[in-house]
Amino acid sequence: MKLFIASDIHGSAYWCRKMLEAFKNENADRLLILGDVLYHGPRNDLPRDYCPKDVFTMLNEIKDKIIAVRGNCDSEVDQMVLEFPMMADYAVLPVDTGIIYVTHGHLAGPDNPPPLSEGDYLLCGHFHVPANIKKGKFTYVNPGSVSLPKENSDHNYMIFENGKFTLKTLK
Repeated sequence: MKLFIASDIHGSAYWCRKMLEAFKNENADRLLILGDVLYHGPRNDLPRDYCPKDVFTMLNEIKDKIIAVRGNCDSEVDQMVLEFPMMADYAVLPVDTGIIYVTHGHLAGPDNPPPLSEGDYLLCGHFHVPANIKKGKFTYVNPGSVSLPKENSDHNYMIFENGKFTLKTLK
């Protein structure tokens, strides 16, 4: 299975459209969204073409392809307009080496991980900075942000296929 991994759309219709074009071009089986879908949050500037209504309309069109977890900027009112579940704090995906523990990163993250075993992955968004770092028993992986990258990173996403995470840019 080929997973397209994205995080921190923050209501940007422009970057959501770019992300969905890349998703289609990648021919991935599922779009895994790591939270912060519609709202930009109080610490962030408005992202390019901020329009949450357009974002939820675009995402609802492919609702059967989306697996999502809740970010710190997501709320119950967001769930009311999204036609796929996104209020879970985490998901666990089995892989050959162990598990991928999928979360946004604000409750569990690289410095306060859940219990993980050798060969497991902790997949987070939240920090808006890409990472693929071995941390003791597990590997911390972050695709960065679709719409509001930080620390001079690009507008990124990741692909997980054949047991490997590959960072890609939307530019």
